[in-house]
Amino acid sequence: MTCALITGASRGIGAAAARRLAASGFDLLLVARPSAELDELTSDLRAGGARVESEGIDLADPGAIGPGLESLCVRGPVPRVLINNAGAAWTGSLAGMPVDRWQWLLQLNLTSVFQICQALLPRLRTARGARIINVSSHAARNAFPDWGAYCVSKAALASFSRCLAEEERQHGVSVSTLTLGSVNTPLWDSETVHSSFDRRAMLSPEQVADAVLYLAQQPYTQTVEDLTLMPAAGAF
Repeated sequence: MTCALITGASRGIGAAAARRLAASGFDLLLVARPSAELDELTSDLRAGGARVESEGIDLADPGAIGPGLESLCVRGPVPRVLINNAGAAWTGSLAGMPVDRWQWLLQLNLTSVFQICQALLPRLRTARGARIINVSSHAARNAFPDWGAYCVSKAALASFSRCLAEEERQHGVSVSTLTLGSVNTPLWDSETVHSSFDRRAMLSPEQVADAVLYLAQQPYTQTVEDLTLMPAAGAF
């Protein structure tokens, strides 16, 4: 049985991916901020017969990541797939962005991914055909007014993924980037995001979950370096 560790698992893309992978026979290790949503998802998946362990970790706190992952991993099977899905956004001009908000966003969208990969690589290297999937955005390749910090964080994540892939190939660990257009998730309801996009035209979390499963099920003899999924309505 293959085990996948998913961050940002309590809702949106993470929760949809957890349900999709569980339905396909994956064991799961789930990470999200401590919440009733995480507890409820864990209970629901277990009730459906899946082997699931979860841990509430605030990825905005660098010091919480290592101990939290260790606590989770000692309770579950060795993960073969790591899905770095957690992230956040902040809208506003770069000129007016408080430095603490900049550091918060880079911690969630980039540095926490580095920390998680670093913590899990010793385990991933022991699993044949291990795979890291980093969920990114088409903002990594474009410039949008008032989304500058988000664009920077996702561009850096894409570069991190390429560099990590080169280093870990010799250890049998592949790295894929899932590049997404706009997805209708609770991110748009967060207090740090202000937009008027038509959410009905966005991708659904379930569509993204299908792409996550596709990447997670790649045979160890091949890799998809980057998979881009966009709404048919175009980029927004």
